[in-house]
Amino acid sequence: MKAATLVELKKPIVVQNVADPVAAPGQAVVRLKAAALNHRDLWIQLGLYANIKLPITLGSDGAGVVESVGATADQVWVDSEVIINPSLDWGADPRAQGPSFRILGLPDAGTHAEKIVIPVANLSPKPAHLSWEQAAALPLAGLTAWRALFTRAQLKAGERVLVTGIGGGAALFALQFAFAAGATVWVTSSSPEKIARAQTLGAAGGVNYREADWTEKLLKAAGGPFDVIIDSAGGEGFAKLIEVTRPGGRIAFFGATAGNPPGLDVRKCFFRQINLLGTTMGSPVDFAGMTQLVAAKQLVPVVDKVFPLDETEAAFRHMEASAQFGKIVLRIG
Repeated sequence: MKAATLVELKKPIVVQNVADPVAAPGQAVVRLKAAALNHRDLWIQLGLYANIKLPITLGSDGAGVVESVGATADQVWVDSEVIINPSLDWGADPRAQGPSFRILGLPDAGTHAEKIVIPVANLSPKPAHLSWEQAAALPLAGLTAWRALFTRAQLKAGERVLVTGIGGGAALFALQFAFAAGATVWVTSSSPEKIARAQTLGAAGGVNYREADWTEKLLKAAGGPFDVIIDSAGGEGFAKLIEVTRPGGRIAFFGATAGNPPGLDVRKCFFRQINLLGTTMGSPVDFAGMTQLVAAKQLVPVVDKVFPLDETEAAFRHMEASAQFGKIVLRIG
């Protein structure tokens, strides 16, 4: 089969022939129809990730058809259209992942290939209303956003939500999920075009976080502080999020693309009873909740651009340019 393989750090992805995977008991081989990129893939290519082992087929998101299984008891899955839960071996505690937890695509071979072997427990029926490309865009970012909003921040209908850095996959899912759950959602971005596009997905409005007085403008436009804030950047802007969080509010965060937050005023956090909620990926229960919401509300992931598998390296460079609005997807086969 063909696989897009990272052979050397900081070098282009190579599409090459590798051995077909074989399912052991408890596993399935999925013939992939589409796969998606995440920033995690790019960071691994650039050497900005821990415990990298090469060569590796990257990719955490995928959708396809089950070709074979390793045990007779799992035969019911054969020929099923599925999406893949990339959260491997979460563990028994729903509050946090266990010591065996890992994300598909490192160290396990990922979805940027024609086939993948995956535990049967990580298969989920493909939402029927989604195309292959839309379905492949869903798993990692959708899971991350769902857990941040509902498991960690305990979002309720009628609350006011802020999603920072709109345009990336998880941020867009947070917007779509929160809006579908009956929240009023505002966004931040450095791009007026991205804010305008977010409004077509249900955002009430947004502000440019590069403006010095963006917090004041946001509070005035939104009519007050926020119950829930979803952030994936960290950095200098994180401290300002405290200024727009209501007393007793919740900030759920799952990334630090802008680095650790300097100047965080912990006194404001504890005096105003603000909850800082770290989160990453999600449990099997979170994944089931996420797919149920997508199916029930007929939500459609935003796909920015689709590349064929042979142009995986071009897809990585498109992600590195940071111009995308939505998920970057590989079409396979």
